Amino acid sequence: MGRFEVLATGLKFPEGPIPMADGSVLFVEIARGTLSRLTRDGNVEIVAETGGGPNGAAIGPDGKVYVCNNGGFEWHDVNGALLPGLTPADYAGGSIQRVDLATGVVETLYTHCNGERLKGPNDIVFDAHGGFWFTDNGKRYARTEDVGAVYYALCDGSFISEQVYPRSHPNGIGMSPDGATLYVSETMSGRIWRYAVPQPGMALVPQGLLNAEALLYGAGGFELYDSLAVEAGGNICVAALATGGIRVISPEGETVEFVETGDPVTTNIAFGGPDMQTAYLTLSGVGHLIAMRWARPGLRLAFNG
Repeated sequence: MGRFEVLATGLKFPEGPIPMADGSVLFVEIARGTLSRLTRDGNVEIVAETGGGPNGAAIGPDGKVYVCNNGGFEWHDVNGALLPGLTPADYAGGSIQRVDLATGVVETLYTHCNGERLKGPNDIVFDAHGGFWFTDNGKRYARTEDVGAVYYALCDGSFISEQVYPRSHPNGIGMSPDGATLYVSETMSGRIWRYAVPQPGMALVPQGLLNAEALLYGAGGFELYDSLAVEAGGNICVAALATGGIRVISPEGETVEFVETGDPVTTNIAFGGPDMQTAYLTLSGVGHLIAMRWARPGLRLAFNG
């Protein structure tokens, strides 16, 4: 098991960590419906009440935080772990929100794409041009579920485009260091897909149901994939549910290492620190935010400073 420091406990299913230049860490608490902050002195404070189910989060070119809101879940205590369940009775759809860190004001940017409602936006990454990619994980019901997709949008609310459809529970999303490849993890299938990005906002999706060209990696056993981050050298670091840790995969699709955390609901990883070798992880089942020294530097995101 990797050695780590517990930074915060008692969180309500934390995800989407964003290490900030001032030493604080932003993150969402999905079950609490908030964008929260771990201050430099170790206190947790609420930045904004988003409602629904705030999931992935990222800093945009305007310094505001863009949040994928999945619309919420039913919640269950399973042997002391807080776990999401089916779509709740008060579900009103998913959305992309924007939060002003100075005021806590929450705006809704997108709820639909070409007349189709967003179901369960999950994770987000900005490109160097100021647009962002995000996954929609869909929503689960007692006997049915929505099909997921991958979208590209502009941060002024003027443009959104469905780029990858269908996908089965797409979750984590990230870009290669040169911005030419988009990586998407699928939760229930335990797969990582890669798509060429020839120009901003365009993903090249190979045609054909049996075409495996875009498949980078598939788990050999019962390993479910959540969010991901990319290292400066190009490796993909994906949070592995069930096995409880971070699986590091090369751009060629080979396992580099597996870093255990001890929590089977390990959901997110993000890089920060002066040398980008501090990894911030969310252990969502137990409600912890942790940090550990990473073997290699992470990729500095477009607008995180």
